[in-house]
Formats: sequence, structure tokens, C-alpha cells
Amino acid sequence: MTRTGIAVIGLGPASLPHAKSLIDLADRVDVRWAVSRSEERIRAFAGQFPFPVTTDMARALADPAVQAVLVLTPANAHGSVAEACFAAGKHVLLEKPLDTTLARAEAIVASGRRSGRRLGVVLQHRFRPASLRLRDILAEGGLGTIEAASLTVPWWRPQSYYDAEGRGTFARDGGGVLMSQAIHALDLFRSLLGIDKVVASQVRCTSLHRMEAEDHVTALMTLRGGAPASLVATTSAYPGSAETMQIIGSAGTATLAGGGLTVGTLDGRNETIAPEGNSGGGAAIMDFPHDAHRALIADFLDAIAGGRDPVVTGEEALATQQLIADIIRADPSCSQPI
Repeated sequence: MTRTGIAVIGLGPASLPHAKSLIDLADRVDVRWAVSRSEERIRAFAGQFPFPVTTDMARALADPAVQAVLVLTPANAHGSVAEACFAAGKHVLLEKPLDTTLARAEAIVASGRRSGRRLGVVLQHRFRPASLRLRDILAEGGLGTIEAASLTVPWWRPQSYYDAEGRGTFARDGGGVLMSQAIHALDLFRSLLGIDKVVASQVRCTSLHRMEAEDHVTALMTLRGGAPASLVATTSAYPGSAETMQIIGSAGTATLAGGGLTVGTLDGRNETIAPEGNSGGGAAIMDFPHDAHRALIADFLDAIAGGRDPVVTGEEALATQQLIADIIRADPSCSQPI
């Protein structure tokens, strides 16, 4: 198998599961460069992973052996970096969210389509085994008609997390808990069930944090098909626990908690998939296995090789970011930039 030349741009905490995945996929990828503007992050990354490092992004993008780029910078740099990658003829796998505002996100998706290169987005919860099994159960009608659903993301982040420069601001992250934490679970929820409309929401920052954007959101929604749905997403629920999705159907109920699944049907059938590990819902933000990242990157490599779109396209990520914008807009007291 021919290996795909890869560059990684952005070496913050988000780079760790990607780097581990790239090592696992060494028979499929040739990591040509790992790029950061920070000398400190270059040194720390080089001490952990055996990849060539540089502070020169232009050098990495000019390398003809680089076919694809993993863009792992903060959200406010996504547009300029992705544009440079597309201009250099590279495929792009972009960390969530697409960008800080809906307009900037739309511009990235349009730029990717114009370039003829592949654009994928890191929303890896879709690749957990329990998520894949739940998708199959729903496609087969195993729960019958969907009658109701709920999603809770009861996570915790200490104030020290938000004290890092730019964290939880609109300028750097585009928002708070919805854009930076709950986006993964919300993307999976939307992709499984479809959201027809957002009925009402409350978007707040609690007294537990000093930050610009929201740390607590509740919302009522209507699913595709008319069933009611609810959302609670927060980073104020100490000490943090796994995000949980419950889907109630006419034939049974499924509960997806972190990476684990339990299904029970009215005719007595039961199914369980144990979680593979923690989900990063507490103060240790990288406390989760990298298996889903590896599966997402493998799908992106398959998409490049097969001339097809990856599972999580720019348009799919844009639909989730649109949902986030709709939730924020549904709170009449909220003035967040979207």
C-alpha cells in the first residue's frame, strides 16, 4: 500500500490523539512535518513523537510529498490555514469546529469544494463502535418509531482551563461549551436522529467560571419526524461524567453513555457494548482512548485513495455548526456572535 504524505499543523493538546493514531497507521502514512509557531510546543512534541518538526508552515506545504494536512490549530486560524492548504493542492482534515462563525465555516466548505481536494472534519464520536452499532439499529428500525430523545453532556472544566489565553472566547474558539465540548455529542445526535427545529433554549455562563462565552446550555428541539428532544450541555458539572444520549422508540430504548451502549426492546431482546474508556469529561481533558481518532483518520485516508468524500464532510460539520447557531439564536436574551 502506498503511504500518504501527511503534515500536522498545530501541536497543542488536540494533537496527542492524532499523533498516537498516526503512529498506529504508520503502514499507511508518512508524517513529513509537524508544525507549530511555538518553539516550546515543538520541543515538547518532538520529545514524545518521532516526526520531523518545523516552525515554517510554508516549508511543509511546499513539500511535494505532502498530500494531506491535519489542521489542529485553534478555531480562529482554521480559515487561513485551510485556505493555504487548498491553494497548495493538499487535502485537509480539520479539527472541530470548522471556524469561529457560521459565515467563516461556510467559506471553508466552499473553498474546499472549489479546490477539488477532500475536506474532512474531526468529529470522531461517529466512529466509536457503540455509535456505529446504534446507527445500524436505527437504520434497521430496531427501536421502532422514535418517540423522544435526550442528550446530556455533564462535563467539568476547572477555571484554570479557561485561564489559558483565549480559551472560552468568541475570538479564538467561537463560543463555549457548545462549540468546544458538546459539539461531538451534538453532532452524533443530529446525524443519528435529524433535528427539525430548535423550539427554545437558555444559554448562560454560571458563577463557576470567569469566561466570555457560555458554560451551560439547555434546549428543547423537535426531531425529524416530530418527536420531542432535549439537550443539557455544561462544563460546570463537577467532577464531570460521560455524555449520555437516550433514544426512546415504540419498540425499545437505547442509551449511549460515553462509548458504551445498552439497548432493550419490548420483546425482551437486550444488547450491551461496554465503553472502551473515559470520555474526557473531567479536568483531565485528554483522558480518552484514541481509537475513534484512528478510525476517523483511516476513513479520511480511504476517501483520498478512493476519490470519495470522507464520512464527516465539511457539509456535515456545517450542519452541526448551524444547529449550534440555531440553539444560541433561540434564546432571546443571548447576544453571542454566530
